[in-house]
Parts: sequence; structure tokens; C-alpha cells
Amino acid sequence: MTRLTATPGQTIGPFFGYALPFDHGNELVPPGSPGAIALHGTVIDGAGAPVPDALLEIWQADADGSVSTSSSLRRDGDTFTGWGRAATDADGHYCFTTVRPGAPQESTPFIAVAVFARGLLNRLFTRAYLPGDQLHADRLLNSVAVDRRHTLIAVPDEHGFRFDIRLQGADETVFLRYRGQP
Repeated sequence: MTRLTATPGQTIGPFFGYALPFDHGNELVPPGSPGAIALHGTVIDGAGAPVPDALLEIWQADADGSVSTSSSLRRDGDTFTGWGRAATDADGHYCFTTVRPGAPQESTPFIAVAVFARGLLNRLFTRAYLPGDQLHADRLLNSVAVDRRHTLIAVPDEHGFRFDIRLQGADETVFLRYRGQP
């Protein structure tokens, strides 16, 4: 078997804003829908400055814990797709309108997050947990050092749930690596 060398996941440069965002891509459900929540925050670089040209994608189960089989690009104002994409603005802020994810019994619900940003050869993966969702029972969260776990837990605020992402430095967000990922 020939082993292939890994290649960069993307070309360096802030090109995300030109082709990847699409209408209502940040709305997994329309704002104001029953059970809708906002997941929002700021992407911050190693110097503590906001990143104005990042792109985030999220994947999650619906409120009942079911994973959608609908087309993820479909935005008809009714169908929950479980996937969304949002670009950061000039202040590094992003916002998704979604629902609180559910999970099967014995599981902890979470929102999977991927971050694309300038200077990254490959996207970064993390998770956003919402407070009160059986966090004490999550194997992944419990494998993270106690003083770093807070970087994976969104904080409730007047707009919904705030989940800031720090790419480097003090309080860097915990990022995940999957088997086979360079």
C-alpha cells in the first residue's frame, strides 16, 4: 500500500468571503422560530485582535437529538439542516441562529465547530457545549484539563450563547485532532 503525503487543506489567504458564504447560511432555523437560540462570538488571533476574515461552520443534531438527512444548503425557512456557515465581520464577530441540540440518552449534546482563517493551512475543529447539558458525563470534555474546559463551554448572555474562539495565546480554545487529519 502506498502512503500518500498530506497536503494543505486550503490555499493560504482570506478568500472565504468571496465564494463560500451563501444567503441565510448562518440560519439553521430562521430567527424568531420556536426554540431558536443564537450562538455567537468573536474569533481572536494570538495577539488578541479580532479576525475579520474567518469562516466558521457548525454541525449539530436537532432539538430531539436527530441528525438531519436534508440537503445542507437548503434554506426554505422550515427544514432544519443541522449545518451552517458564517463569516466573521470587521470586528471578528459571527452569529448563528439554531436550536439547542439534543442527544440520545447517556450522551452530551454539543455543536461541532470548524474554523477557517488566514494563516491556517488546515481548518481547526472544536466543540461548543451549552451549559447544563450533562457536561459532567462527557468523555471528551472530561479528558481536557480542568483549567481549559471553559474554552469549550458557551456562556449565556442577553443575545443567546456566546462562544469566543481564541486561535492562540492565553486561553486558547481547545482544538481537536481526528485520526487521519494532518
